[in-house]
Amino acid sequence: MERIPNQYLISPFLVFYLIHSMQVGVGLLGFQRVVAKSAENDAWIGVLIGGIAVHLLIWMMYKILEKSNGDITDVHNSILGKWVGRALSTVLMIYFILLAITVLRTYIEIVQVWVFPGFSVKLFAAVFLLLVFYIINGGFRTVTGIAVLGVILPLYLILTFIFPLKYAFFENLLPIMDHSILEILQSTKGLTLTILGFEALLVYYPFIKDPKKSIKWAQFGALFTIALYLLVLIISLAYFSIEQLERTIWASLTILKIGQLPFVERIEYVGIASWILVILPNICISIWAASRIAKKVFKIRQRILLIVILGITYASTILFSSREQINLLNEYTAQIGFYVIYLYIPLMFFISYLYYRKKENLS
Repeated sequence: MERIPNQYLISPFLVFYLIHSMQVGVGLLGFQRVVAKSAENDAWIGVLIGGIAVHLLIWMMYKILEKSNGDITDVHNSILGKWVGRALSTVLMIYFILLAITVLRTYIEIVQVWVFPGFSVKLFAAVFLLLVFYIINGGFRTVTGIAVLGVILPLYLILTFIFPLKYAFFENLLPIMDHSILEILQSTKGLTLTILGFEALLVYYPFIKDPKKSIKWAQFGALFTIALYLLVLIISLAYFSIEQLERTIWASLTILKIGQLPFVERIEYVGIASWILVILPNICISIWAASRIAKKVFKIRQRILLIVILGITYASTILFSSREQINLLNEYTAQIGFYVIYLYIPLMFFISYLYYRKKENLS
């Protein structure tokens, strides 16, 4: 198992930014319609349940990794054997590439719809992925630094949700628990695409200095994410009627349009431009995780594999052109992500628990 030199390690508190920056992306701009589809005014309960599930899953990931002295590829190889372990690691690598493609193409669609209809997908994707290569080439500490900036710099956008409060009708949230448990759980499932990304911890765990001290920061990062989603969803439910929300694809951007400032005519343009700082760590961490797994599986230099993965990401991104295709991409990614976080992680937790328990009994 590879030992990471001390100069490449990050402080435990930085895991807060890594977790939060991966969970907040393009999903925050339009998740309200998806989660409110089944549970309507009770959708906030579904988000709360999703948040609790994320905290439990983060705890499971730490338990999976703490006895491995490595990342998830080492766990796969130790427990499942060389060939099955490598196959499963390759699937996880493809999953992280898919996450990056989904975030990048969805953001480009937002720019095309809201700002520049003739926006060039090929040009933007090429320039953006060159920036991603430059950042990842600087090492994981550089990627972490981008995650910190991606959390702190766009924080001012939270203030824009003050504008709809004077039009809010909080009685829209009543009556509470007016929907069945199944409908609320369907709302939780609808949140899946929005909260994906925290599972990158499975890959960068060995890069954390004293990782046991980082678990509280990982949980704080997830808590901040869910608190943010609850705030945005509650304001959205109070501002929109359920019928309006069902017809509003990008509810958060629609809310931004309400704001009027003497020095900015279209606040949503500022929000969309600033959002590039939010999606940048999303894509950097996903691509870094994919290239890291590829390095461990194929035993090739990470820089070479990074170039290959960025090429695949670019080619895949420009393939999607219509709204229907992009919507399908989001749906398939959400479906795959659902199985990754709610099936794969708990399954690996129980398998690793049984494996290490048996190992301890034999010793």
